[in-house]
Amino acid sequence: MLLDLLHLLTTPAPPAQRRLGYLRDSIWLMSRARRCRRAWAPHLEASRAVMRAAIAATERRDTAVVLGSGLLLDVPLADLAEGFRRVVLVDAVHLRPARRAVRAFANVETLTADLSGAMALMTGAAPDLDPRLPPVCAEPGTGLVISANLLSQLPIRPVERLETSRRALGPWRPEDGDAFGRRIVAGHLDVLAGLTARVCLVTDIDETEEDRQGQVHARHDLLYGVRLGTPERAWTWDLAPFGETGRNRRLLHRVVGFSDWQA
Repeated sequence: MLLDLLHLLTTPAPPAQRRLGYLRDSIWLMSRARRCRRAWAPHLEASRAVMRAAIAATERRDTAVVLGSGLLLDVPLADLAEGFRRVVLVDAVHLRPARRAVRAFANVETLTADLSGAMALMTGAAPDLDPRLPPVCAEPGTGLVISANLLSQLPIRPVERLETSRRALGPWRPEDGDAFGRRIVAGHLDVLAGLTARVCLVTDIDETEEDRQGQVHARHDLLYGVRLGTPERAWTWDLAPFGETGRNRRLLHRVVGFSDWQA
């Protein structure tokens, strides 16, 4: 608790990220990752394996971009730094462990950006969603863009804010939360599809809540009905083992990986 508070007070983050809860979410995720280190290990290794396959198959070796770099637990940073002249890590917030890891590599840099396309809408600075990627993704020298366990995370805060706010966000009303989430997911995929770089996509796609007898109590489509096609790899992520959110319940996420999503 005290460590989380320290990160909340000392992490450099733009005012919008603080006010909208992105910094708090990142700190919460870091705490869960620490508590669930053993349960998360297979998922993290599977994610890194998909990204390593993408690195090995990429021909243009100037720049690589990681979208949703987070704590870098699922990102093979050393492989990227060795394989490319320049590596750009993009996220809404960069916590201290990630910033510390970056300092070990002279060719790795961080970039703070909104990848949901919804932050300006939530702060009243834009009338509509504006899904876009940082310009570095489209630069001629960029050979690889990785969307790293990001896609399902993009709608969480915007949909929650839409559904709990007393006023509409732009043209959307609270009852349109699913459609709003689907637009955010589809928007990210659309901008990825427009890139000339190889696109590596790793994302969880659904959540299952089950008890110790294996009985399923709830299922949630994390991509709001958007389908991705047949993945190269798929696995189960024990996101919240028994005891994390409930003594006799756990949350399992199904994850898919594409080393070349556009193909």
